[in-house]
Amino acid sequence: MRRKVIAGNWKMNNDLKETQNLISKLSAGLSNSEVNCDVIVCPPFTSLSEAYALLKDTKIKLGAQNMYFESSGAFTGEISAAMLKSVGCEYVILGHSERRNIFGESDELINSKIKKAITSGLKPIFCVGELLEEREAGIMEEVIKRQVKAGLEGVSSDDMSKLIIAYEPVWAIGTGKTASPDQAQEVHALIRNLIKEKYGAPVSEKIIIQYGGSVKPDNAKELLSQKDIDGALVGGACLKADSFIGIMQGA
Repeated sequence: MRRKVIAGNWKMNNDLKETQNLISKLSAGLSNSEVNCDVIVCPPFTSLSEAYALLKDTKIKLGAQNMYFESSGAFTGEISAAMLKSVGCEYVILGHSERRNIFGESDELINSKIKKAITSGLKPIFCVGELLEEREAGIMEEVIKRQVKAGLEGVSSDDMSKLIIAYEPVWAIGTGKTASPDQAQEVHALIRNLIKEKYGAPVSEKIIIQYGGSVKPDNAKELLSQKDIDGALVGGACLKADSFIGIMQGA
């Protein structure tokens, strides 16, 4: 059995005081709750150091929301893997749909970031997912195949144990719309089969594939009960401790 992994992507939310407040509530809530999953929080860069200090005596792991593929240099505004590790990060979200569709990140750029994260000792949460127009045009499968294959180009079988894949239908992110459990399971099974074709059954059976897209406490249990859904990458609902814990309780 694959252990469920619930990750919270704070996006561009929470200053230092708000970070302290949310983590305090989250830690207190988890100490009084039965939760059978791994938990990751991904604050903005400015809160990572503070978050690590607050989390180091808990079981909650720390992740970042992005990084660059170069080690250092004249890349104004970028953050390196070494910088993230220096403030306690174990995970980093890469290829999020907002990075792809707002900031124009290509499959090739995302692939460079994934390989750099792995060689630097960070665990990528590698995001893939189709736009609404791509689903309606009947090319969802083609899009997912392209993103998975390009994103994992040059990643070895051994290194596949060091990453998580997150399926996030772009039309369900922050819209209140959620892929039905059957829709989500269909794409998760597709992704797992792609991994099987490239790396073999043992690797595909171990890989964690999360679902992301308007996950809430009231739909988490049904989504997370699907055969190939191994957790959730949570957006808005992770910004309130009670709703984030409610999702964990559905795992």
